[in-house]
Amino acid sequence: MRHFSALIASLLLCLSLSAMAQQVTYDGHEFDTEQQRKTYAELISELRCPKCQNQNIADSNAPLAADMRERAYEMVMAGESKQAVIDYMVARYGNFAHYKPPFNVFTAILWVAPVAIALIGIFLALRLSRKRSQPVTLSDEEKRRLAQLKAEGKDD
Repeated sequence: MRHFSALIASLLLCLSLSAMAQQVTYDGHEFDTEQQRKTYAELISELRCPKCQNQNIADSNAPLAADMRERAYEMVMAGESKQAVIDYMVARYGNFAHYKPPFNVFTAILWVAPVAIALIGIFLALRLSRKRSQPVTLSDEEKRRLAQLKAEGKDD
């Protein structure tokens, strides 16, 4: 009889564990499917906290980031696509809310400025190096003064 009750207890434990395993939990939220959890995890790592400025909303402790995480969770659970959630966050918080801003008129400076600065730096370095490689020519007066200074230096 003791073995029978232990067997029933083991079966009940296995059944409860399998029921719990079907419910996917992440970041304190429960998901119906693994795909929902994966989408949510990708979103909170790709979306940037507007208050913290250099942290994604997964790492930020700011109340605004918590609100963004909650909204992302609600939208994922409602069946919204990853892009729909990103579009919503960008519409609400601006292009800054996404770590991968699109190339448009407003973000062009972010994409073009580093390349332009690098090209200007290379151009200036080449130009300055060419000026230094040219021999220095002295006028007759400068040559006489140089000879005079050399002669004074030998006398000392």
